[in-house]
Amino acid sequence: MKNLLEKVRTFFSSLASKFKSKPKADPAPPAEAAPAPRRELDRFTLISWGITILIVVTLLVSTFIYKNTAAASGAMDPQATTEPGITPPIAGGPVTGPADNGPYILRDLQLKTNIPERPRYESLIYRVSRGDAMLSIADEFDLKSESILYVNTDLEDNPHNLKPGMELLIPPVDGIYHVWEEGDTFESVAEEFFAEPEDIINFPGNEIDLTDPKVEVGATIMIPGGSRELRNWAQDLQTAARGDNTGTGGANATNVCGGGPVASGFGWPAGSHSISGNGYGPGHLGIDIQANEGEPVYAAGSGIVTMAQGGWNYGYGNVIQIDHGNGYVTVYAHLSQINVSQCTPVGQGAVIGAAGNTGNSFGAHLHFEVRLGGSNINPYDIVQ
Repeated sequence: MKNLLEKVRTFFSSLASKFKSKPKADPAPPAEAAPAPRRELDRFTLISWGITILIVVTLLVSTFIYKNTAAASGAMDPQATTEPGITPPIAGGPVTGPADNGPYILRDLQLKTNIPERPRYESLIYRVSRGDAMLSIADEFDLKSESILYVNTDLEDNPHNLKPGMELLIPPVDGIYHVWEEGDTFESVAEEFFAEPEDIINFPGNEIDLTDPKVEVGATIMIPGGSRELRNWAQDLQTAARGDNTGTGGANATNVCGGGPVASGFGWPAGSHSISGNGYGPGHLGIDIQANEGEPVYAAGSGIVTMAQGGWNYGYGNVIQIDHGNGYVTVYAHLSQINVSQCTPVGQGAVIGAAGNTGNSFGAHLHFEVRLGGSNINPYDIVQ
């Protein structure tokens, strides 16, 4: 650009010199006309500088426009995300590609990063809140409810002993804790708690040296997968026997209540079919059905009432038991009201009481059990 300006200025200077070297012939100009050529030269100089400035401005503007146009033309045109003949993927659907390239790896669109949960090797403390149930607590920590009962002996194997403010020890995995005693071996401890010796040795939380596996006397270790017998509180209920080979009596049992109806089927004992707290399992021999205080409780099947008793009753509270005459017995607990008495015959669907919150209960509901031949079974096996 500087060289170009120099050339332009040189051109106009030479042109001005030519005009200056050939003045108009005038042998005797008047004295006052002498300055005239000077005025012509000044005018020409101004014109030449004006043209120079105009050319420079034009060049600058042209250069600016050229660069912008080049930058725009140099940008990449939008490219298709798929090759011709390939259908673009739909959000959430499978991604397809040419047959010779094989399938693509599918990934779901996620707005936040998923951080995988790390395994836990130590126990933690959980404070019970109002509305908690053993089943919900166990689900929260991906455990079985009986594992929580195993390690919290103050619950006395009864999930209904939960109280607000109580602090529970939550084990890292399903199993049971054991305090190592003199003479214990991995094999003997595993056999006692129905577990595998290798699981005890390899559990990282036990911090056992795999090159020299041993445990100091008095140390508490976790037995992964271990278990023990839980107390069956239902066996503490004293009931009258209906007769031999019925639900409440074995062979040669005395028929206290006399004859009565025999169930041919079973129905649901409450208006709601929702589970409000604990389900059936080793630590809970029935199901807790959602029922508000005072709502009716129905006989699941025809039979004879062999127990209708108020009070604590080992945590059952006000409780009713019905022997259905075919080997089955049903139990209705935590009632607020009892409408029948012992040896009363009832039909299926009869109102026998009202739901409540008596005994060792944590909020109004109906605790419902089914027994066959004296042993508890899952109520869902006969009642839907």
